[in-house]
Amino acid sequence: MRLIFAGTPEFAATVLRALLAQPHPVVAVYTQPDRPAGRGRRTSASPVKQLALSHGIPVEQPRSLREGDSQQALAAYHGDVMIVAAYGLLLPETVLRSPRLGCINVHASLLPRWRGAAPIQHAILAGDTETGISIMQMDAGLDTGPVLRRAVCAIGDDDTGASLDARLADLGAATMVETLADLATPAAAPMHAEAQDETLATYAGRIAKTDGLLDWSRPAEVLERQVRAFNPWPVAFAILPPGRSPADGAGGRLRIWNARVLAYAGGASPGTVLASGASGIDVATGRGALRILTLQAAGKKSMSSGDYLNAHALAAGTVFEGAGA
Repeated sequence: MRLIFAGTPEFAATVLRALLAQPHPVVAVYTQPDRPAGRGRRTSASPVKQLALSHGIPVEQPRSLREGDSQQALAAYHGDVMIVAAYGLLLPETVLRSPRLGCINVHASLLPRWRGAAPIQHAILAGDTETGISIMQMDAGLDTGPVLRRAVCAIGDDDTGASLDARLADLGAATMVETLADLATPAAAPMHAEAQDETLATYAGRIAKTDGLLDWSRPAEVLERQVRAFNPWPVAFAILPPGRSPADGAGGRLRIWNARVLAYAGGASPGTVLASGASGIDVATGRGALRILTLQAAGKKSMSSGDYLNAHALAAGTVFEGAGA
């Protein structure tokens, strides 16, 4: 079969890497246009583009697939199936119908739970104990198509967005390869498409940088899940009150990379620093306390709370700005 692949981040590159090991040729790769990235804001190619170029595969980077020229270019590859994984562009019906077997999506959730752009983060935020991969025949809706194959993945208490993304990428690649084998031999393994139950649908909307702000009035276990879900992006953060001198820990944003829940039944207001030392910075929440273990001040590298406190005092009684907002 002639494969067309569409994807952008490392998750998608993992799937593409597995497809390249199969006997079916990948005749074209679609990925997002190059964009500035990193602290230097240098324009860089996506992981999928870099992988495709290293294998000599034609790369297409349209800003949209709604224009006739883009659709004609895609049709000219005469793909039997288009495999989509974290591409980032909506596919109009003309594109969905273009390959002989349509378009198949590698989605990082057990559909219909967590349809949308950020299923991995939302699964952690919600406290789900499992998630998985759904191989879905795409239709005009948002992740509403019938599911061809599923694979389950447990979510550990210490899983971050990064660790779960990596495991699901490997699982998605393996599950897509199995599905591809079924597509290649339909007589031997006829595909069964399971319609999704609309009454069970939940949505995983896009994550914004502002979503990382910790609301200390919420329970500690909710904030701890927020820290894990948003590692490595957009990273949870808290804001120290203004007017603090550099010597005692300048006011401003502190990115929180790692934290854990502490039992606390005292009466301090949410956002109040209860204690700070080598073991961490303990902050009162709406229920319980959160111990900040790894953090990052503006313009600095991430470090342990103990290392941060070696240079910046953060006395008990300090209240983070916007607590309870």
